[in-house]
Amino acid sequence: MFSVHDWAEVHRLHDAEGMSKAAIAAKLGMSRTTVYRLLALDRPPRYQRRPAGSMVDGFADAIAAMLREDPRVPATVIATRLRPLGYGGSLTILKDYMRRVRPAFVAAASYQRTSYLPGEVAQVDWWPTGLRVPVGKGATRQAFGLVSTLPCSAALRVVFTLACTTASFCAALVGCLERLGGLPQAIVSDNDAGIVASRRGGVVRLVDEVAALYGALGLRPVVLRPRHPQGKGQVERSIGYLETSFLPLRSAAGLADLQAQADAWTVEVADQRQVRRLGARVADALVVERAALRRLPERWPDTDRHMEVRASRDGFVRVAGVDYSVPPRRAGRRLGVRLSPTEVVVGCEGAQVARHARSWVPADVVLAPDHARQLRLAREAAGRLQAKDVQVQVAELARYDQLAGVGS
Repeated sequence: MFSVHDWAEVHRLHDAEGMSKAAIAAKLGMSRTTVYRLLALDRPPRYQRRPAGSMVDGFADAIAAMLREDPRVPATVIATRLRPLGYGGSLTILKDYMRRVRPAFVAAASYQRTSYLPGEVAQVDWWPTGLRVPVGKGATRQAFGLVSTLPCSAALRVVFTLACTTASFCAALVGCLERLGGLPQAIVSDNDAGIVASRRGGVVRLVDEVAALYGALGLRPVVLRPRHPQGKGQVERSIGYLETSFLPLRSAAGLADLQAQADAWTVEVADQRQVRRLGARVADALVVERAALRRLPERWPDTDRHMEVRASRDGFVRVAGVDYSVPPRRAGRRLGVRLSPTEVVVGCEGAQVARHARSWVPADVVLAPDHARQLRLAREAAGRLQAKDVQVQVAELARYDQLAGVGS
């Protein structure tokens, strides 16, 4: 079974960088047959087999420390340093491991520069604004912004959400790329739990949803090691600029209003600033960089969260701490739910049975008028049955005699 990350990397190298299948097989250390099979899959595989242990696993931290000091250090030198520490494996095993982990250290070292080529890289980071926006029924929630920057042109864009989950990151990243006007070659981010599933030594494993999105868009992930903010200094400075120039005295009627204000501000204010490093306005540099970015896809990958939930006996499904109504006849059944930042869609056996605007009010109950009417009628019928207040018409049995020709 192939992993999501193998699928993502093969598609990125083939679709975004134009590498041949033979070159991909040589670069990733896999057979051409495997490359052909992964390219034939139009969506990431759902399941993956847990990798077996290796004799190198116990020395991952020591190897990572050496690679951080010199990403191109030969495997023979590393083997010499590991022998006194107890490593008893062969040089071939160590070289296979180095072939997998070395590119991440080389990429991290190359992307920690202060100058970039147009379209080479974008940096992203979460920004906890501290600003609370109304979400309905007198409740408020803090707005979080996913800030994205193109270091070459110093352009920035921000997409606001009400959470910092993996699903929120995927949806916000799509919004940022759409506002930037193109796809870079790589995305630089920190070691956020909504992006990175695990990190052992220098080997980073992305969350499956993030890996699938990166692979579908042909984005190379560059995940910085913990406590290394200088590796994404451009986005750190952009967040500081937002906090001092956009946020003060800012208020919003809701998340959509805050997003509209930010979109207008970035074009009318942020893009018009003169940057000494560029010797020009950000807007002019962005025009140049957009020519180097890859074109946006005609259809964006699905970033909604999909799950199964059992409906309660009174006809509600609980999603993200909120109860949403479904037709009472679906009570007790397992239903499919598609959750996005703006709506909740409930389906049963491929058919849609309910659609609601998503509520961010804690412990809210969302009841559709039609479902409320059906629920009231069902409760009234149940009450009559319990009270035995049911009028049943007595059948006229003579009709059956007439049909059978009996007694004529």
